[in-house]
Amino acid sequence: MRQELFEARYGERWSAFELAIGASPSSRSKKSKKKAVSNKTAASVDAVIAAADVLPADEVPRRYREVCHHLALARDRHYGTALVRRLERLVLAGHQVLYGAHGMEGGVGQFLRHGFPALVRKRFSYVLASALLFLAPLIACFAVIQYFPDFAHVVLPSEQLANVQQMYAPDNFRLGAERNADSDFAMFGFYVWNNVRIDFQCFAGGLLFGMGTIFFLLFNGLSIGTMAGHLTHIGYIETFWGFVAGHSAFELTGIVLSGAAGLMVGMSLLAPGRQRRFAALKSRMPDIIGLVYGAALLTFLAAFVEAFWSSSRIPPVEIKYAVGVVLWIITLAYLALTGTATPAVSSENKHYAR
Repeated sequence: MRQELFEARYGERWSAFELAIGASPSSRSKKSKKKAVSNKTAASVDAVIAAADVLPADEVPRRYREVCHHLALARDRHYGTALVRRLERLVLAGHQVLYGAHGMEGGVGQFLRHGFPALVRKRFSYVLASALLFLAPLIACFAVIQYFPDFAHVVLPSEQLANVQQMYAPDNFRLGAERNADSDFAMFGFYVWNNVRIDFQCFAGGLLFGMGTIFFLLFNGLSIGTMAGHLTHIGYIETFWGFVAGHSAFELTGIVLSGAAGLMVGMSLLAPGRQRRFAALKSRMPDIIGLVYGAALLTFLAAFVEAFWSSSRIPPVEIKYAVGVVLWIITLAYLALTGTATPAVSSENKHYAR
């Protein structure tokens, strides 16, 4: 088939698909649609607009496969470069809409401003479940130890509790783990490694049908709650709480989001619905990876604050408390209030994404 006949036969379908998925700037209004195809006849313009406006969501995947087939034909028949590039652009745009690649389409800045906080709210049920699994044992252990101090030795070995006491002793020049490191940068590296290890356990545990994620969330909640309760009970309030205040918003939120990603992996494998397990996991992978990316950023910020701010004894503890409160407010407000609208995931295309 000659290229001219090929374009004449399928050109309107390509235009309709392009407008329907929002791949063309002309898809925002009928006026701009008409302007973009002003070289066509009036009947052709109306046909393209009608097809774009009424194209149902379940038709988009079939049209996408059709465009992929046409691209393969165009390449095999050595059609013109302009046509091949147009079809390549349509295939890429269709893939982004159908498989969630739009999450990072606008780059890191777009993802942080819009995609990430919107994703956290979209998957709030998993975030809430992760937060409960992590924070419930943490708070419970902390409260119990205030009334039954010996319970701390039931949860953690006495040797580990003694090491924790030494880390936050009031006479230490620097607080926290690796306090005798040669520089703050060495401490920063240690905290990055430690925090990433915890987050990875919570996320990768989802591969065991979510059981690993549940275990690590509960385990870390029990451990942190026990250490916090023990240090508070023995009077290391300023050293311990002054240390954790600054980075707690980033670190704890990172753990919760890593756990949410792990729970999503587990549910995809445990309850895939009508899909096969691998297909269910694949369909949710863009959201899972988005949560992991966000958790990784928060973990990095937590390690930075922990090494260069939290461990220092120079700022008064009241200042540290104030900074901690401000960072918690900023973190929660960012996740709850930003990213309400994003061009990468417009209302016109939301129902196409899986």
